[in-house]
Amino acid sequence: MMPELNERGAATVAVLSNMDPWEANLVLNLRLWCEGSSGQSQVWNEYRNALPSEHATHECHAFETLVRTIVSSAHRPLVRHQVGCSCVGADEAVFVNLVRMASEGHLNDAALVATLLMGPAQAEHVALLAGQVGTCARKIGRQPPHSKPQAAQNVVRLH
Repeated sequence: MMPELNERGAATVAVLSNMDPWEANLVLNLRLWCEGSSGQSQVWNEYRNALPSEHATHECHAFETLVRTIVSSAHRPLVRHQVGCSCVGADEAVFVNLVRMASEGHLNDAALVATLLMGPAQAEHVALLAGQVGTCARKIGRQPPHSKPQAAQNVVRLH
């Protein structure tokens, strides 16, 4: 389960099967979103299938804004594993911890965790967004399995 490249943020720190279902789904959505338009369509479809239409667009925009803000403000490129990989990398784990803490109401701690990925200027804003995303991710995580995103077919599984 070693990453192919020895990059900061790629080290395997967990496996999806040992995470809460909503957290594993959050990692998959992050991976899908970063894959490009095909993956983003899958994330949008999950939100549409899991939430009433008036909330789906708003909540998916919050997820998109969170990911884009982190990626654009990051100290370095965000490192992630392939969509089909069962490992969870360090950057992915930081993302999940950020969202978990924020959605539990620990916004100061979440803002501090955000600084592991990015500078402090955006950390408070990111913590607020993460709280919204986490609350929604937990709700989606309680949905039946058929509404979970499917892995992109054009992705090679490394491990």
